[in-house]
Amino acid sequence: MRTVGERVHIRNIERLLQSKKGKLMSVSYTQRRRDGEQQQRKREIYDSGNSAVVLPYDPARKTVLLTRQLRLPIFLQDGQENVLEACAGKLDGATAEERIRKEIEEELGYRIVEVERLFELYVSPASIMEKIFFFTCSYSPAQRVCGGGGIKEEGEDIEVVETSLENAANRVATGEIIDAKTVVLIQYLNARVQAPRSV
Repeated sequence: MRTVGERVHIRNIERLLQSKKGKLMSVSYTQRRRDGEQQQRKREIYDSGNSAVVLPYDPARKTVLLTRQLRLPIFLQDGQENVLEACAGKLDGATAEERIRKEIEEELGYRIVEVERLFELYVSPASIMEKIFFFTCSYSPAQRVCGGGGIKEEGEDIEVVETSLENAANRVATGEIIDAKTVVLIQYLNARVQAPRSV
């Protein structure tokens, strides 16, 4: 973790909460403003680790694989019990490629060897340290090895949803898909598929 930069100096990090899933920290720092003035600041930062997310695409059938599951923050905010989203998981010490291949098999039930890393994004950088590695991959029904659904012992209860990429894009437009990382992947892949190929 960086503590000194060109305009930023971390003075103190106090751990407010530590759990198996992450830690909440109070960070005191000095920031040199663009006008040259030094200012003392304090922010609460949540670190739950980095993660990876994937949107598998079958080019022959023009379909994608999504998951449907409970996301408690969305339920608490909107009362929505099931959320459509892309397959994802915390890295937990693995490389992004290793983790996403494992998540594809556990959650979606497909064994995929080749995945394509697209980009890395911070979804909520004002207070959350998590960096997300975005992937896509090709898949076909022949690569299905199990029913997916996640790991019951970890509390996962995941429904696998296969739909056309066009339908997924429509669900983004109508507000049915509200998970940011999933919206980014669907819009990116949809634009790429529709882009004219150069000869």
